[in-house]
Amino acid sequence: MKIATFNVNGVNGRLAALLDWLAESKPDVACLQELKSPDARFPAAAIRAAGYGVVFHGQPAWNGVAILARGREPIETGRGLPGMADDPQSRYLEAVVDGVLIGCLYLPNGNPQPGPKFDYKLAWFDRLNAHAEALFGCGLPVVLAGDYNVVPTDADIYNPASWRDDALLQPESRAAFKALLDQGWTDAIRALHPQERIYTFWDYWRQRWPRNAGLRIDHLLLNEEAAPLLRAAGVDREVRGRPGASDHAPAWVDLALPR
Repeated sequence: MKIATFNVNGVNGRLAALLDWLAESKPDVACLQELKSPDARFPAAAIRAAGYGVVFHGQPAWNGVAILARGREPIETGRGLPGMADDPQSRYLEAVVDGVLIGCLYLPNGNPQPGPKFDYKLAWFDRLNAHAEALFGCGLPVVLAGDYNVVPTDADIYNPASWRDDALLQPESRAAFKALLDQGWTDAIRALHPQERIYTFWDYWRQRWPRNAGLRIDHLLLNEEAAPLLRAAGVDREVRGRPGASDHAPAWVDLALPR
């Protein structure tokens, strides 16, 4: 099963690019973030016509997450994080596809920091970690996929010096991500590519894509049932270089599920 995560940065404005990528890459499951679309305007019909069942959790103008499954319907198991019933931002969606539990997340950016946006990021991260701990031992293979808005280490960014004040690199953000991994989760891309410089995001500013001045902030984490099934992981880097592209490229894992 190929499971991908892709911050599309506007699902309606980049629908053609999304459909092209789905046709080329053929992920069995695709987790989308930053839909920037209310549910009423989400292009469900076009996605279903492309052969994907879909569940989605949107809001006007900002945020939003969706889970697509090729040739079948995802079985939704939750939307929004437990303990955050009053959260107005659409950032978490969960579904089961062929016996694999998929959590699709769009963690808050947190800028500017310090301030209320950074406080919200850390509070949201605390709730995610609590929920992840409950999911970890659920008995199913679990994949937590999405835009975490965290650069885990200096090896995951082209030049940490120029980003030291950004919320993505703050010690508190990195400590929260490490606390998540310390529960036993496997960072799939880093597990298979421990030394390679791999990026998933290139800002539109300052020619960062042509200069390969990237960051790795989109992650796929596997629990103890999913990790032994991992056979490949990577980034569809070329997608970022296309006209009108999102500032993210899709990242993916391939799991060898038992028949």
